[in-house]
Amino acid sequence: MLRKFPHLSSPITIGRTTFRNRIFSAPMGGTDITNDGCIGPKSTAFYELRARGGAGAVTVSELMVHPATDGSHAYHLDESILNSLAAATCTADAIRRHGAIPSIELSHSGQFAGTYMTDKNRQHNLHQWGPSDGVRADGVPVRALTQELIDDIVAAYGHAAGLAKRAGFEMVMIHGGHGWLINQFLSPLFNHRTDAYGGSLENRTRFAVEVLQAVRAAVGPFFPIEFRMSGAEFTEGGYGLDEGVKIAQAIEPYADLLHVSAGTYQKTFGITHPSMFEDHGRNVYLAAEIRKHVSKPVATIGGLTDPAMMEEIIASGKADVVYMARQLLADPETPRKIDEGREEEIVHCLRCFTCMAERAATGTRRCTVNPLIGRELDGTEVQPAPVRKKVVVVGGGPGGLYAAYTAARRGHRVVLMEKEGEVGGILKSEQAIPFKKEMYGLAHTCELLARKAGAEIRLNTEATPETVEAEQPDALIIAAGSRPLVPPIKGLDGDNVVIVNNYYREKDKVGDHVVVFGGGLAGCECAIHLGREGKKVEIVEMRPTLAPDANVRHRPLLLAEIAKTATVHTGYKGMEVTREGILCTDPSGAQVLVPGDTVICALGQRSRTDVVEALRDCAPFVRVIGDAAKVSTITNAVYWGHWAAMDI
Repeated sequence: MLRKFPHLSSPITIGRTTFRNRIFSAPMGGTDITNDGCIGPKSTAFYELRARGGAGAVTVSELMVHPATDGSHAYHLDESILNSLAAATCTADAIRRHGAIPSIELSHSGQFAGTYMTDKNRQHNLHQWGPSDGVRADGVPVRALTQELIDDIVAAYGHAAGLAKRAGFEMVMIHGGHGWLINQFLSPLFNHRTDAYGGSLENRTRFAVEVLQAVRAAVGPFFPIEFRMSGAEFTEGGYGLDEGVKIAQAIEPYADLLHVSAGTYQKTFGITHPSMFEDHGRNVYLAAEIRKHVSKPVATIGGLTDPAMMEEIIASGKADVVYMARQLLADPETPRKIDEGREEEIVHCLRCFTCMAERAATGTRRCTVNPLIGRELDGTEVQPAPVRKKVVVVGGGPGGLYAAYTAARRGHRVVLMEKEGEVGGILKSEQAIPFKKEMYGLAHTCELLARKAGAEIRLNTEATPETVEAEQPDALIIAAGSRPLVPPIKGLDGDNVVIVNNYYREKDKVGDHVVVFGGGLAGCECAIHLGREGKKVEIVEMRPTLAPDANVRHRPLLLAEIAKTATVHTGYKGMEVTREGILCTDPSGAQVLVPGDTVICALGQRSRTDVVEALRDCAPFVRVIGDAAKVSTITNAVYWGHWAAMDI
């Protein structure tokens, strides 16, 4: 078979272990971590899904090697803890039985111990240990590790690595990046020691080298050891790429694979995990430069989703392995689809941070575009329905399309009615905003998947009681979406006003000075786009804060972009739209004009309840999903759509 992406699909041997391809699943923390640090069954299923999807390696994360000095609520591996070794063994088995190599990330949070605790009061009451005495930015004191503790932690890395090998893991990753303990020793930002572990580069790499030596002694000469590092820290006082190269050279004799990431904890979240505001692969150049100066294989990571881009990375010698994390949540079968030349079927990560925000908020995981994530034990295979039925889906937005896809896979006869000439629903509006192109593309990927599964999609077909009943459906899924909220404000119907949903159709109407009326998520993202185009942008928002509907991971990055691109007027109530802008009352009650020659109306959405009420009695089984049920998120639309189809 001629592979479409031959370099990505080619095997690689590290140590004496051969990996089936160059696509590895990056460390991602599980969810049901027991109180004593065991891997729970939900987490095992979470990791197994990526192995089934074809990844060459799947990395379990994070195993904290020294609980006495690192109280993070993460995995531990300790034979004195009941089920600790057994749970790890079952997880390694679950990964390996699908042909992937199981790996586990060994780590220590250092002065950020307790990061993963939901009880932040308890976190701040912990003793925080790092290379040097000091005080964290949040006021928590940090104590310098003594030689005795350093020796104990080094030994703990070796002990954990040995147990990991016993459990069936066939590679270990030593986390030396992102501001965790090893990185704290490497970085002049954190390390101010004057003994053998501080000052010169040789001294600052000493702790990492000792850890790697202890791990090697525990696992033997041919067992693959991967070292994860930040190629550069991207923060004042930290090291840059030049020093990153030197660190890699110092580490190289003791590791089999150099995994080059980026950034440092709490300072570079949107770089370490590139946000939608960053280029895909924005950190690849770090790995590419380091690879020029070392002889061991190098891995790269950072917002990688496109098979053609990843193929070029390997083919051109920028890296030997590509890692993905969020993309393998969005579509765990990405590696298999790449191997089989089905790249058009890949569901791309939106880089929306729902996955990380959900873990922070509820201790679970979700993915906007994959309803299985975090719910793997509910079943990851779509089984045929016992009785084949006729299903009508109303609306071709993300929820309706996913419902049609799932229903068709179950063997139902599916007809999707979309009143417009293109699927996508509200996602059509994203095509004009470059950093949200994956959201626009999502609809067309889901359309392709639904058609391939056997669903009939009828465009330019309005769902009415007559057209739906003519199909004699056994089940009806109403995903009619929402319409823009346009309150009766004088002038809001003027020809200088563009509804944000229609911006992609009316870009030419937008002048050089724009007032975005509404500071929710949609308004803010449109404002960022317009500001990046060089337009002068004002945001008018009645509430005291912007984008309260954005998740906790995306919102800080969004606000940072707003600060670069727009002038913000919070607490301003828009009273009238004029040719000159929007007349508002400011927080003091005074009337002011926020000037602009174009107004973008982004005041929210309203459910299409009229469609729901008209169709409610058109089938024995009726389910309302997505914005038609409640103006919400793509995440809910997709999740509800999938399970509506599973219930038929």
